[in-house]
Amino acid sequence: MVPFRPQEKSPSGATQWREVKVGIIARLGAYFTREGKPATRLHNRRLVGVLGNIHDLAPGLMAEALRSGLQDASKVVWLSDGAVGFWNLYYQFLEPLNVVGVLDFYHAAGHLWSAAAAYKDGRTRDAKEWFKHWRHELRHGNSIGVVNELNTGANSRSLKAGQPQSLRRVHDYFKARVEHITYQAFEEQGIPRGSGMVESACKWLIQQRFKGVGMRWSSEGFNHLLHLRLAWVNSRFDDLFSDGSCFSPSTSSPNS
Repeated sequence: MVPFRPQEKSPSGATQWREVKVGIIARLGAYFTREGKPATRLHNRRLVGVLGNIHDLAPGLMAEALRSGLQDASKVVWLSDGAVGFWNLYYQFLEPLNVVGVLDFYHAAGHLWSAAAAYKDGRTRDAKEWFKHWRHELRHGNSIGVVNELNTGANSRSLKAGQPQSLRRVHDYFKARVEHITYQAFEEQGIPRGSGMVESACKWLIQQRFKGVGMRWSSEGFNHLLHLRLAWVNSRFDDLFSDGSCFSPSTSSPNS
């Protein structure tokens, strides 16, 4: 979220907060740790950002993915939180290309905790133990067991008003994404399970530059600077001045 002026040509008025969507196309290489476990190493990355919604992000994200070798890669993974817009983009453009979809594990764990809070009362030791156990099961391959446990809980007669609905929502959430939460299998294939890379990018690409003390942006000013910043981090800054006109040596005398 970035602070904007309420009027493009005037600093007066209350700050308006607008969302910037950010995506990363990362090329990863596989290797094995000393313990013989598969892992990944970042080879390069390209960032995409846009002031707007997921529909505004989609064209740039897909163009950058194609430019980065989407169609030639041996394996392609889509990794994001559970926002509906992100997954609609995945189902529309990437699932038909056999791209592996992964729901961010820490986002999934957050939903599991909301179930613990509803099922066992989040302030109790019982809730913490339940969450710890089923988070472990989710992390180590028992996603079906998690779904079944949530279903059992939602049908429990001992629940108070509102609790069955809360558990049912989490159950339905996981059941609809069961193929995207097989984290043990993902790890065995060297597939990351967390979207920390893009969370970090949101901080240093957007927050550190656009959310300083007293900053409020116009749409035009923000978009110009975002364009330059993306060109810089994607190693394409010089391409913006490929004709050399902006940096051509001056032919005038030093005293002119």
